Amino acid sequence: MSRLTDLLRAAKQLDPQLGKDLEDEIQPLQKRLPFGLNFERHAPEAVELAGHGIRKGSKVRVLSPRGSTARGDQRVWRVDKVIGDAAEISLLDSSEGEACTVQVDDLILVAEFRDWIYPGLRPDGAVERGGDKPFHTVINGENFHVLEQLTFTHARSVDAIYIDPPYNTGARDWKYNNDYVEGDDLYRHSKWLAFMERRLKLAGRLLKPENSVLIVTIDEKEYLRLGLLLEQVFPEARIQMISIVINQNGSARAGELTRVNEFAYMCFFGEAAPVASIRQFRATGTAGEELGPVRWERLQRGANGALRSDRPNLFYPVFIDPTRGCIVEVGDPLGPDEDRSVVADREGLATVWPLSSTGVEKRWQVSHETLRRLVTDGLAKVGSYSKKNDRWSLSYLNRGQIERWQRGEFVEIGRDSNGVVELEARTAHLRAAPTSWDKQAHSAGEYGSRLLGRMLPGRKFPFPKSLYAVEDCLAIAIGNKRNAVVLDFFAGSGTTAHAVMRLNRQDDGRRQCISVTNNEVSAEEQTRLRKQQLRPGDAQWEQHGICDYITKPRIRSAITGRTPEGDPVKGDYKFVDEFPMADGFEENAAFFTLTYESPWRVSTDRAYAAIAPMLWLRAGARGRIIDDLSKGWAVAEAYGVIKDLDLSTDFIAALQLEEDVRVAFIVTDDEGRYQQIANEVPGIETVRLYEDYLRNCESNGDF
Repeated sequence: MSRLTDLLRAAKQLDPQLGKDLEDEIQPLQKRLPFGLNFERHAPEAVELAGHGIRKGSKVRVLSPRGSTARGDQRVWRVDKVIGDAAEISLLDSSEGEACTVQVDDLILVAEFRDWIYPGLRPDGAVERGGDKPFHTVINGENFHVLEQLTFTHARSVDAIYIDPPYNTGARDWKYNNDYVEGDDLYRHSKWLAFMERRLKLAGRLLKPENSVLIVTIDEKEYLRLGLLLEQVFPEARIQMISIVINQNGSARAGELTRVNEFAYMCFFGEAAPVASIRQFRATGTAGEELGPVRWERLQRGANGALRSDRPNLFYPVFIDPTRGCIVEVGDPLGPDEDRSVVADREGLATVWPLSSTGVEKRWQVSHETLRRLVTDGLAKVGSYSKKNDRWSLSYLNRGQIERWQRGEFVEIGRDSNGVVELEARTAHLRAAPTSWDKQAHSAGEYGSRLLGRMLPGRKFPFPKSLYAVEDCLAIAIGNKRNAVVLDFFAGSGTTAHAVMRLNRQDDGRRQCISVTNNEVSAEEQTRLRKQQLRPGDAQWEQHGICDYITKPRIRSAITGRTPEGDPVKGDYKFVDEFPMADGFEENAAFFTLTYESPWRVSTDRAYAAIAPMLWLRAGARGRIIDDLSKGWAVAEAYGVIKDLDLSTDFIAALQLEEDVRVAFIVTDDEGRYQQIANEVPGIETVRLYEDYLRNCESNGDF
């Protein structure tokens, strides 16, 4: 306030009355105590980018010598010149002009959060078992920068965000500016708040303002500060906190009460509200109390080993009417050595066999006699058709669902035009979840650590969430949104994506999850690796990072039902939807690493390979990525890209042939020609490359 006092004194000298009027207005404000959350907005963070190239103009740090466990030089330098394997560097923000020459191998790229970044994505593989369903995505990168990237691909289009951020317990569980924040750091809470505020502000730009939910978990160390921070960043949200018992036996602490729970804040935006569910959340809840939704089982067995050769009597044709969408006839099983080509097609009908997406002969779940009875009783039906794989899905009510119907847990509301029964859960059981959860299913030990151990034998991750606790949170947020987009930018072991797959299986949903995590190596593992002469960026170092070692393998394992060693995952999923974990999920997932591009290379169309996956993400992460524009344009299932505008007639014609195209990306510096093409594709979003991309990157402010 001293500066303000000096200004008031100067104002009085120029205009005594104006000075007095200003003083009268300011004095009451000086007497007010600050209300709400007050903390230091520490200097913007910086992140070290292992494995990224060093060039002239790069900001860098100098790594510790190989074999050393000492903390490296934390000063930031600029590369003035690269000569072969050496670089001349000078210290930033130094009036003395300190400079030296070092080996390029001893430098690591640094990005400061005050800098504009131009993100791209490098593909790192995929797993596909979901036909034409959207892809779940995993992005390996600093989450602040990935959030900036997502403002181009997903602005105001995310239905739910679930995050499990660092709890700031004082353990070495998170870094601020490349330093572990220790328990005795006087600014520990302030650094954590600054760290969280920057990311929450960006997250707010991704959520649908008219209807979305943000879920943040926390424990008692920061729940008060987090609550105030959420109130300040999102004053428009309706916020509630849930207490979740995660360890019924409790964790004993010297001089403290035994801790059994943690918390989850739920922030509802716009018209969003808790989804009422027949999932039971009783204070004394035990296993088996949950009532599942009315779910039709897939007729084709999904397990990796469910082959025709295992049980030949479950391999038979099903003839359907594709126009009416009904099962007309169920054929007889073929002999073990009989080729399916001997079965003649029926005129006007489609012949459906239990085949995998690659044509492997699988088997149905029930015998042909049982399926015939189910069809007669209206308990089997035709589902969706995958144009990509030329496959029909068939569904039926299994014995457990039929028994629940007979017990009155489901009610028949009618029959469709094909005589198939239509069921709904009894509405008398529907209610919003309470704010206190005590369920066996939420045990973090049993359904977090031990479940993860079955999927990734021998690999450990600290404190993974219970799969079913995350599933219950998401059911409240998006249980009624079968096409929801979910984001987790503290993805950790990948529990959120796994839970989204569970929800999809329960109601044949097409939800997709974007999981973001860095490839940080644990503090203990870093010490061991440094003693082996390894450093960040080395392949042997990076393979132990969280993304490569835990997140991606866990999501692969969940989809395929196999461990990284190729063995079937042992055990069954429980609660709500029970089936062998080895069955996996009919889902797709794609993996990427965040890259940092040059704006010059982007603007001159030299970085298209890095931008291409972002265009695919913006179009909904469906179908193939357009990574080749050698013909001047290309159209995929969900979007199209053109850079040779002289071929616009062919491009527009191709767009109009695709039913599900959402976006057209037009590469041009000519605003007039861009508008001309945009006007000829009504109903399709158009984006001008690279103008819109560059403008978005440079609109991200300093957080």
